[in-house]
Amino acid sequence: MAAAGALALGDAAGLKASGGPAASQKPAARGGGKVLMHVGTQVGQVTPQVLQFLKRHGVDHLCANPPDPGERGYWTVDEVARTRELCEKHGLRLSMVALPFLSSSHIDREKRGAIMLGRSPERDRDLEHINRMTEACAKAGVPAWKYNLSLLGVLRTASTPGRGGSAYSTWRLAEAKPDTPMTRAGAVDADLFWERITCFLERVIPVCAEYKVRAACHPHDPGVPAAGYQGIDRVLGTFEGLKRFVSIKENPYHGLNLCLGTMAEDLRDPAREIYDVIRYFGERGKIFNIHFRNIRGRRDDFQEVYPDEGDLNMFRVALTLHESGYRYMLMPDHMPRHPDDPGGNQAFAFGFGYTKAMVQAVENSVALVT
Repeated sequence: MAAAGALALGDAAGLKASGGPAASQKPAARGGGKVLMHVGTQVGQVTPQVLQFLKRHGVDHLCANPPDPGERGYWTVDEVARTRELCEKHGLRLSMVALPFLSSSHIDREKRGAIMLGRSPERDRDLEHINRMTEACAKAGVPAWKYNLSLLGVLRTASTPGRGGSAYSTWRLAEAKPDTPMTRAGAVDADLFWERITCFLERVIPVCAEYKVRAACHPHDPGVPAAGYQGIDRVLGTFEGLKRFVSIKENPYHGLNLCLGTMAEDLRDPAREIYDVIRYFGERGKIFNIHFRNIRGRRDDFQEVYPDEGDLNMFRVALTLHESGYRYMLMPDHMPRHPDDPGGNQAFAFGFGYTKAMVQAVENSVALVT
């Protein structure tokens, strides 16, 4: 399921570090101020073909991966810089990279899981490798990276039919049947999960602040009952949990890759509640990236649909982001799939156009009142 959120074509690289959000991440005046958010996407390994596809569909910013470091576990400055330069050659800006581990994969499939399993000395090694990558990003001119702190990956039940023969990724807790009662992590209650998260943040966030590189964490997708799923309480699967998360080692470079679909999945009344979530984190400068996707449903029972047919008013969402001072990428994410579009490129092209239209609609709305 991790691949469902990214464009199937490839990878990329970016531009000079911006110096971070501390001074510049001030909320825009309500209904006014220049619109700074923009269309973005996340891809795997970049190629000229990938970059041309993105450019001709209106994408100028992206998150991508330098080459897989393999057993070394971290990128060099040169690897990050070469990826950034390839993107710039095709007119795109590498605004973020995704760490090569701490992805959204399930811990039973994860080869490098010591941080989330709390196992040293491997955990110490992996934390040091992340800090090396933070330094490499700063020196190569890439201002942010994103990551997950997950043990269960992306949980879904059987897909459901959508328009035009599409398949919608779906989660119905009542129908969920885990492969095993427990993962290899064993029982992980809230206290133990928070202990591991805190250890991570204490070791990594000060280095991000030193090098002025933003670290953007994705919420748990989806949240589960407090009693847990496969023995695990997903503490980053609620609004309250994310509030606590950003308060640990509070710092301008510690924030969220706020997936609107995931956040809506974790609410009881997403069409009404999502705006308070955006305002809370946006006005505190804690949103470093947006997965701009829509759902139909609510916590424990939802479908991931095309952005124009879900329960969220995506124009109002985009306007609220602007009013909260958001200035980074809006990424289409988890687009529905179809047999005629096995790589998802058609769906993402639709997503890019839709997202660009939402940004332009906000620009026009702001222009009318200024």
